[in-house]
Amino acid sequence: MAIFAKVMVANRGAVAARVLRALGKLGVPSLAVYSDADRGAPWLAMASETAHIGASAPRESYLNQALLLETARQAKCDAVHPGYGFLSETAGFAQAVEDAGMRFVGPAPKWIEEMGHKTRAREFATRHGWPVGHGTGVLAPEPASMLAAAEAIGYPILVKPAAGGGGIGMLAARGPAELLAAVERAASMAERGFGSREVYLERLVENPRHVELQLLGDRHGRVAHLYERDCSVQRRHQKIIEEARAPRVDRATIEALLERVAGTLAGLGYDNLGTAEMLLGEDGEYRFLEMNTRLQVEHGVTEEITGVDLVAGQLRSSAGARLDEILPAPVKPAGHAIQARVYAEDPRRFLPSPGTLREFSPPAAAGVRVETGYAAGREVTPHYDPLLAKVIARDDTRAGAIDRLVGALGEFRIEGVKHNIPALVAILGSHEFREGRVHTGLAMQVVSRGGATAAG
Repeated sequence: MAIFAKVMVANRGAVAARVLRALGKLGVPSLAVYSDADRGAPWLAMASETAHIGASAPRESYLNQALLLETARQAKCDAVHPGYGFLSETAGFAQAVEDAGMRFVGPAPKWIEEMGHKTRAREFATRHGWPVGHGTGVLAPEPASMLAAAEAIGYPILVKPAAGGGGIGMLAARGPAELLAAVERAASMAERGFGSREVYLERLVENPRHVELQLLGDRHGRVAHLYERDCSVQRRHQKIIEEARAPRVDRATIEALLERVAGTLAGLGYDNLGTAEMLLGEDGEYRFLEMNTRLQVEHGVTEEITGVDLVAGQLRSSAGARLDEILPAPVKPAGHAIQARVYAEDPRRFLPSPGTLREFSPPAAAGVRVETGYAAGREVTPHYDPLLAKVIARDDTRAGAIDRLVGALGEFRIEGVKHNIPALVAILGSHEFREGRVHTGLAMQVVSRGGATAAG
């Protein structure tokens, strides 16, 4: 029996394809929407129905809340899945979906509101005893106040937008001379990206690791964790290689942290998929970074080691299923999985490379999973994120997963745009990554050693 009558997938590309695949397996009819740029895109063939929603620019299509809601109403959808990015963490959109008599596939709007503002999320974590690094609330606009706040924390400082994430507007300052300029620049970037100039300060942790905790709750007061991922390999504060589980961590410490976070959220009624992100310093201390109230780009590595379909879990939880109906008991991790994000970008400078895909031939090997929204002949447009595909490799061991992933990336054939596969292969082959000595500065270190050459 279908859990919903019909679900609109209010997104595009790889995540739209992923959600449509889950809906198909669950036997739920689906509506895929598309902009001018995505007319004829391959994922549309996976949907029960399709609907055109406007021009290529996101604000005229995938970010047009009124148009999306009206399209869903006309198609008689009773749920909307937002994917990730776009409107997935917009509390107002989630509430509008609910007010229209449909179900938003995700947590209740109050949770999106609570965790979407970074300083309020830090305050939440502090109240509930999660580890939190030194930082401030939203900065007052007076320069003297900013400088005093920075002095109280201690340099180096990281300036961050309070109303958004994704690495946008994160700037370092190593002294008072840099701070005021960094605050003004970060506030301007935050206003453009998130519609708010609010910024705050955190103590900058040098070359930390980025470890995140996967959580799944139901609407009946239960939350379970599905272990952790390491997402330390990044460029411009954005992840490019992720793995599960995290290498070279103290298992007792991470298990205790997973249980504590899941227990807190269960007690407060968190009701869907969520990810608590932590920084792990060289001192071995975890520091809460943020909580994402949506499906993560890197969810596939968790699925590969647990056997749990997280998208199906999202959908079933939103439809009212109990956690013990969604998850096998007990969930035990097995093997190791690593994901590489293949982008249309220069592999040394990491700048986008739009164009037409003259050739696009993903690998098809055992133990390898590819998530994509592209096919040969499609255009990579500057209107959207230049993610071409996610390549996930699973093996019994971490070393085996690395080898399998490097082999798969070597089989990927892309012509017409530059791509970052040379950089990915160089990072995966570095002695630091092989030994599990990952950190957020590793990608740039490898590339600066000449570990990537132009491709495409």
